[in-house]
Amino acid sequence: MATTDPISEIVTPSAPASVGLLVMLASMPAEQVESVLTKLSAAFPAEDLLIAAPDESCADSFPSLRIVAAPASTPSSTLTAANFVHAYQLAQTHEARAILVLGPESWSLESIALHSLGSAVLTTPIDLAVSRYALRPRVSLVTSAILYPLTRTLFASRVRFPLAIDLGLSPRMAERLASAAQRFVAADQGEAPLWPVNEATVSGFAIGQFDVGPLVQPHPSAPDLNTMFPLVTGSLFSDIDAKAAFWQRPRQLPPAREPVPIELAPSSDSAAEIAPMINAFHLAYSNLYEIWSLVLPPNSLLGLKRLSALDAAAFRMPNSLWARIVYDFVLAYRLRTINRGHLLGALIPLYLAWVASHINITASGADPEGHIESVAAAFEAEKSYLVSRWRWPDRFNP
Repeated sequence: MATTDPISEIVTPSAPASVGLLVMLASMPAEQVESVLTKLSAAFPAEDLLIAAPDESCADSFPSLRIVAAPASTPSSTLTAANFVHAYQLAQTHEARAILVLGPESWSLESIALHSLGSAVLTTPIDLAVSRYALRPRVSLVTSAILYPLTRTLFASRVRFPLAIDLGLSPRMAERLASAAQRFVAADQGEAPLWPVNEATVSGFAIGQFDVGPLVQPHPSAPDLNTMFPLVTGSLFSDIDAKAAFWQRPRQLPPAREPVPIELAPSSDSAAEIAPMINAFHLAYSNLYEIWSLVLPPNSLLGLKRLSALDAAAFRMPNSLWARIVYDFVLAYRLRTINRGHLLGALIPLYLAWVASHINITASGADPEGHIESVAAAFEAEKSYLVSRWRWPDRFNP
């Protein structure tokens, strides 16, 4: 449970947590808060903890814990700029030696997972302790298709969930994130996501990745794809633009780690599942082709034409084609080739085409995580394409 990636020269934590851990709880129902507090009490001595909760009424059930008020937050699938500013301010006020940030579904994590994340930033040189969740296939596919391959390739990181919402932060990591977040808060964009892995990598801070087991997924009331996708991808594309001087230099990717076993979901009717996705792609091919032609070079458009001619059973998107498509959208975002909102909306049907392809590939017997690793490898192989287009954006235009 406490095994880390060899991302930097770090030591697996073995000693019990020391004092001064500030735990930032997200807003969640009272019974879930009590579940988290029970597990924290089992993971750490009560005197070592300072709990910041939006609702302090839980203090009556846990008299041994010190509980202070935290700013109320809207449950979200990402940590926002405001979250990191508040965490740093509270840590400064209470002179905390480390911070554990827990998301709305953290009640589903076990005590040993909370201990791994918290003790890592208290007892080792780790600055950022990131959760690696054991999620079922076909879950968190925006991460698998775009977020993970991009951060792995451009920031030389094997952190599988770069937007993990349950994190451990050292004081200097918290300060770095709060500083990066201030510009969003000042511009009244406090709900914008931040990218802790990217910030840590650029700063040369130590990152540890911890297997925390399954995580209960948000309820259907969570933002839909048309809301969430532009928010998350646009935030990452903007961060890539801001850090271009860093990622254009060659960097060594850390060695791979052993994959985490994932409980497979019961088999489903893949043909029925992917039909709406392929239909959305075909409709977009007819209606969005002119927009795509402003973003994608002829070779990629030819690849999409071939894809549009495939029937559902044979629908497969080549990994190299997908990598170049994402890279060209990153570039178009930077250049403002078209309105950014329209641009990210035009990427959604292409993403759905990738999902349909991924489902077909895994339904035929391929390991889901193995296919995602192959996709990430294709992004690495095509990095020179992005660097070339970034430096000479007109070079490949028709």
